[in-house]
Formats: sequence, structure tokens, C-alpha cells
Amino acid sequence: MIRMEVADIVMHKVKHLSLGFVTITGAKITDDLRYATVYLSVLNEDEGKKVTHKLNSMSSFIRGELGKRIKMRFVPTVKFELDEAVIYGRKIDKLLKDEPTEGSPLAEDEDLF
Repeated sequence: MIRMEVADIVMHKVKHLSLGFVTITGAKITDDLRYATVYLSVLNEDEGKKVTHKLNSMSSFIRGELGKRIKMRFVPTVKFELDEAVIYGRKIDKLLKDEPTEGSPLAEDEDLF
């Protein structure tokens, strides 16, 4: 629920043109419901840290909007982080698409393919 609401807030309420294309991929909330870590991915990996920093600077606004939408005893403090699983997946995909060059460990071990 937190992931869906934060994604909607970022998409419709945050008016920051430099954010670019942001996808909210997940959210984890602590057991006491006071802190939420929201994971995101961006189209351009080089912009990831800037986008994360901008969203973290807007976290109080996002938290306020979240408080209007959900009925919870505590509205969690929101912290944004890059989703490392998406970055890792892109690296694996790139490695699988690239042909092994002569002398590389993958070229020497043909049993892997």
C-alpha cells in the first residue's frame, strides 16, 4: 500500500522536472511502522544519486501527502534508496548479451553455455 501511494504521489504531486523517469519498485516498513524505505529505479543510472537526493529532500512533503491518503496510527518517515536489485539485473543482462572475448574466463569455460 505504501509503495502504491508513494508512486502515485511522486507521479502526480511532485512537480520537479529534473526527476525524469522514476519507478518506485518496492517499500519496506519497520515493525513499529515509523520508518519506510522506498526503493526506486531510474532510466538513466547516472542520475540515480541525484534523483534519490531530490526525493529525500522532499520526503516531508511526501510524508504529509501520505498521511492524507492512508489511515495508520503513525505515518512513517520516508527515505528513498536506489533499488540495487534492478542495477544488478541490468549488469547481469549486459554480461549475458555481450559475447565473451578471447582470454576472458567465460570464453575459456564453454561448459557454462
